[in-house]
Parts: sequence; C-alpha cells; structure tokens
Amino acid sequence: MQFCAQDLVSREFVLKSTSLLSGERAALAAEVLRRSGRLRLQVHGESMLPTIWPRAVVEILSCSVGDVKRGEIVLAIRDGRLFLHRFMVRSRDGFVLQGDSMPGPDPIFQDEACIGKLVNGSVAPAYKTFPFAIVYHAIGRLVCYCGPVRRTALNLYQRWEKWRIPQGGVKPTVYLEA
Repeated sequence: MQFCAQDLVSREFVLKSTSLLSGERAALAAEVLRRSGRLRLQVHGESMLPTIWPRAVVEILSCSVGDVKRGEIVLAIRDGRLFLHRFMVRSRDGFVLQGDSMPGPDPIFQDEACIGKLVNGSVAPAYKTFPFAIVYHAIGRLVCYCGPVRRTALNLYQRWEKWRIPQGGVKPTVYLEA
C-alpha cells in the first residue's frame, strides 16, 4: 500500500519533503511513529479493500508485535516499504500479515518490523463483529479475484468521494510510496 504522512511529529511541526526516496520516507515515518507514539497516514493502495479504501486517513499507534491480537490491522516495515495489513498469526520466526483483498499472506516479517497498529481512521466499522466479518471477508475475496468488480467498486467510491469532499480539501504533506 502507499501512504502519505500528514502530521509527522506534532501540531507545531509539519515536514514537507518530496525529494526523499520512498525508502527514506518510510524510515522517517517509522522513526516519527516510534518517537511520538502516533502517526496519521493516508492510504493509497487497494490491498485492504473493502475495509480500508484508497485515500482513507488512518491513525497508527506505536506498538510491538506482542501488543497485537489476531485480526487487528498492523503497520509493518520491510525493505523500505510500509505494509498496513491484517495480523494473521505469530510464529517463532516472526509474524504473518495479509491484505483483506489479497489472495495469500505476505512473507513472514521479523518481530521488530511491527511498528504500530490501526487505532482510528476511515475504516469500515463492522469488520470485527461476527456476521459482518464473514461478509467483509467474502467481499474482499470477490474484489481480489474479480477485476471488473474491483474497478466498479473503486469507480463508485471515487465518485462518492468527489461528492463528499469539497474541491481543494486538505492535501497531504509527505507522500510515502511503498
């Protein structure tokens, strides 16, 4: 997924940099999260559909892998890239994440790769309750395997977002392309 950081350190300090490489921006965002404890990101990927939509702003709370429960959405870093995916399982070698609309899990992450978990944002609210979790999982699989459904859903969402957000809305300050 791709991200853009909005409030990197505090209300007083906003970092503006488009010259940094994506790996440097990801490392910077991870460092800010470790120091401040919180980070707001704008998501640009599709791997967490239908739970998290492109351009949703999410808030991440710093945590270690020991603080995460199965099913929570975790921010991890590897090879200069940020991953915001669902926590699946922890093993002696590390932990496994998987995007809701991805056909398979990500490769195993080392424990220190976990830098935070989702605490707030434009996330579908019902994904944790039993009947809705099954529906969201089914929709995620449909979006994953059926291109026309994915394109239609993204097109409808883009139209809805243009109607919902007025022109000239808040623009992110730092883009993290992972």
